[in-house]
Amino acid sequence: MKTGDQIVQELPWKWGVQGRTFIIGGLGYLFDAWDIALNGFLMPLLSKDFGLTVGESGLVATANLVGMAVGAVVWGAVADRIGRRRAFSSTLLIFALFSVLGALSTDYSVFLGLRFLAGVGLGGCIPVDYALVSEFSPRRHRGRVLTALDLWWPVGVTLCGLAATTMMPLPGSWRWMLATMVLPALLLFWVRRGVPESPIYLTRVGREAEAREVIDSLAARTGAEPEPYVIPSPAAGEGADRPRGVRAGVEQFRRLWKYNPRITSVSWLLFVTIMLVYYAALTWMPSILKDEGYDDTASFMGPTLMSGVGIVGVLVSTWLVDVVGRKWLIGVAAPVSTAALVAFAAVLKVETAAMIAIAVFGFLIQLTIPVLYAYAAELYPTTLRASGFGWASSVSRISTGFAPMLFGSLMWPLLGLPLTFTVLGVVVLLAVIWMAVGAPETKGRDLDDLEEPDGGQGTDGGQGTGDGEGTGDGPVHAGTSVPRSAEKTPVQG
Repeated sequence: MKTGDQIVQELPWKWGVQGRTFIIGGLGYLFDAWDIALNGFLMPLLSKDFGLTVGESGLVATANLVGMAVGAVVWGAVADRIGRRRAFSSTLLIFALFSVLGALSTDYSVFLGLRFLAGVGLGGCIPVDYALVSEFSPRRHRGRVLTALDLWWPVGVTLCGLAATTMMPLPGSWRWMLATMVLPALLLFWVRRGVPESPIYLTRVGREAEAREVIDSLAARTGAEPEPYVIPSPAAGEGADRPRGVRAGVEQFRRLWKYNPRITSVSWLLFVTIMLVYYAALTWMPSILKDEGYDDTASFMGPTLMSGVGIVGVLVSTWLVDVVGRKWLIGVAAPVSTAALVAFAAVLKVETAAMIAIAVFGFLIQLTIPVLYAYAAELYPTTLRASGFGWASSVSRISTGFAPMLFGSLMWPLLGLPLTFTVLGVVVLLAVIWMAVGAPETKGRDLDDLEEPDGGQGTDGGQGTGDGEGTGDGPVHAGTSVPRSAEKTPVQG
């Protein structure tokens, strides 16, 4: 007999059901992209208003990204503890509050503190959104759905670039750029309150009645043929006896590394290296172009072009992710994208060639990042998914948070742009080589096929199928629970 999780993962895809969660989650992701891209536009404007040095202007991005790093860990643990739905709504409310306060700030140090706190709120969007959307998505569509979720990122960056370019002539333009996001964020917070809790999460924490209510509703709304199912009892440590507060975060960190050190190290290294390259380009692109003598409009349109072409990259990755698999796409596209940045630095004095190189980089990096996010969301079992994604995102945000200062005050001045981007490309190449030998392919697997106690699942390249097939007739109800271990589906090697 099938489990409730298998029922959810085998439902037909309906835009009015799972698609609604995809859209609502994606809009939050759009705000995340908008806010990070905004750092690059704020830096030259704040430098002028507050008389900042290059290093001080880099703190704008650092404060925001470090706040997001803290938020990714905090909200990932919160989502695994209290549920995806409640964390799903709260992140945007905190972001909106501190964004509007930042727009009103008259002191630079206070502004940095408020950007940090806004980042704490928004930093939870990516891990929480990916956990929730992945757990509502049917298995046969999940790769494309999670990859397509990243489409919201270049849309957000592109809209940010267009809005920033439009507002640039206004007095106090950076304040208007911040304030523009607040009302839509509050409206989205209200809409998110109507999203149901993840049924897969509910089964893991022993809330069987709620899980059945959501599963039955999903089955009815998607028109699935009714069949019986069981809800497994949660394993020890997954139900009401789970640790709380700071102890919960520490425990989740310990469990991530105990579960599978190789998978966790692969996830962290991919996030750190690939996102370091992307954020370095996104954050400093306006300043690099302006320093090279480009006018204000051209300097602001560079990252806008990068993100606009990136929309095509996301669409292509959505198609390719289930054709060639996660590992091949990341392993090829990530190193080649950094090569495009090296080419950009080499032809920077030729505006047309530089813009072509920016566009190529934008396409390739957005071919990579959506697949990376889908891959990271699939590498962990349900009870670790938000935390696993959150910790990987947090580690990358910490490293990329300090990158603006390192890039602007050390690497760029001492090494020059071509060598700086070459160094970043080498570390990306090393990370994808480790991925090739250290983590499995997740294409076509059930979400929890990789789960084994104490990290027992081998990383053999992902040979299992985990199709989770079952039989049965009758209504979508079953009056029994089975032990957590009964939910396992065989992995055929």
